[in-house]
Amino acid sequence: MNMHPDCERIMLSEEQLRSRVKEIALQVDKAFEGKRPLVVGILKGSIIFYSDFIRHLSMPVELDFMAVSSYGSGAVSSGKLNIKKDLDKDVQGRDVIIVEDIIDSGFTLANLKALLLERKAQSVTIVTLLDKESRREYDIEPDYNCFMIENEFVIGYGLDYNEQYRHLPYIGILKRSVYEK
Repeated sequence: MNMHPDCERIMLSEEQLRSRVKEIALQVDKAFEGKRPLVVGILKGSIIFYSDFIRHLSMPVELDFMAVSSYGSGAVSSGKLNIKKDLDKDVQGRDVIIVEDIIDSGFTLANLKALLLERKAQSVTIVTLLDKESRREYDIEPDYNCFMIENEFVIGYGLDYNEQYRHLPYIGILKRSVYEK
């Protein structure tokens, strides 16, 4: 597939994504051996990563989703946690694995982890595709991280800008001219 014209460059190829997601899933699978965790995908950005990730798990899992965001249609966090879709399942006494596309400031995941622990989850494990550690403002770290990335606006493999580009099979850097209009 050719690079989308709105991309400055491809940061992570399809093959890099495929290989690393499998590697991380196998590590998580081993860590949760003998357990039946609830795997929570954070919509919409994690959906492709989530799908690829769970296909590599051999343990029995239950699946659920949340739509949680601190971003509106812009490129900067609003600083408010917005729960658009809550879990269907009760987390009390459960091992919960949150599957997220990207951790940036850490606001969303810090607040989400606190919420799930408040709901009496036995444990909350964070698996993220991308980590922009240089942007961290909250004291939260993923338990499993596929890639550390520089501070760029990335799209593809589920990540979007204004609901576009999610379908791209790679992670690309969005040209500034697209979001600085």
